[in-house]
Amino acid sequence: MNIRNVTIEDADRLLDIYSYYVEKTAITFEYDVPSPEEFRERIIRITGKYPYIVLEENGVIMGYAYAHEFHERAAYSHSAEVTIYLGHDVHGHGYGRALYEELEMRLKDMGISNLYACIGDPIEEDETLTRNSELFHHHMGYTKCGTFHKCGYKFNRWYNMIWMEKIIAEHDLNP
Repeated sequence: MNIRNVTIEDADRLLDIYSYYVEKTAITFEYDVPSPEEFRERIIRITGKYPYIVLEENGVIMGYAYAHEFHERAAYSHSAEVTIYLGHDVHGHGYGRALYEELEMRLKDMGISNLYACIGDPIEEDETLTRNSELFHHHMGYTKCGTFHKCGYKFNRWYNMIWMEKIIAEHDLNP
């Protein structure tokens, strides 16, 4: 297992992973798969300020994780939103934990203290959305800090969205 920084050459494989979640699940509330150009632009924009990492096994990218701005206002500069996607058929190998642990270490080194995850939450679990992401984040030390009710509509169903939070560093008076 190898974790490294993303490169722009990884974009097609990452888009392959992400496309499954757009087309088959309500894990992302995005309706349309981004174009390869748009996806590359997202990578460039995020890597300008935040870590964006991939996990490889035998030279094949199995998943990726990144952080991005939690909110644009300056007072939020010690907080970040985190995102993770694994190949839909590679769960249960510890890849998610490895990616998040590496991402958290890098964010802490940057002076980030609060992490937030925005997670689709089923009103009732179905074939497009379970509570697995919430359970994964809980297992990684996140706690639920908010619920938005029926705020996402995909596949002719309403879904809730939850926010989960993890504090990874002390809150110094002069960070």
